[in-house]
This record gives sequence, C-alpha cells and structure tokens, in this order.
Amino acid sequence: MKIIEWLGSSVGRVARIIAGVVLIVIGFVGGGGWVILSIVGVIPLLAGMANVCLLAPLFGRSLKSGHS
Repeated sequence: MKIIEWLGSSVGRVARIIAGVVLIVIGFVGGGGWVILSIVGVIPLLAGMANVCLLAPLFGRSLKSGHS
C-alpha cells in the first residue's frame, strides 16, 4: 500500500513525529479529558523517533522503516 510506503519514508517519519507532538500539545492545552489525547500522541512520536512503522507488519512489511 502506498500509505505504508509513505509512512516508512523519511517524510513519513517526520510526519509521525509532528503528529505526535501536535496531539500532545492539543491534549495539554485542552486539559481535562483531552489529556488522553496527549497519551495517545506519545505513540506516533516514539514510533517516529525510533524509525518504526507500527502499521507495517499488518501489511506484510518490516516493522523497521525503510526495510521490506
């Protein structure tokens, strides 16, 4: 799938990191129940920092980005 290939690219990695940071900021700014969004935002942030694509194994690809 094209989206999985894109998520495994350098641009996709940066997008995962940015998405994680955005979710964390929205969660903290929203406060209350929105803090859960901050917790969820840690997942794409850490995945991007570790250069892994958590969805890739569901499509028969390597967990480590950039590998088939």
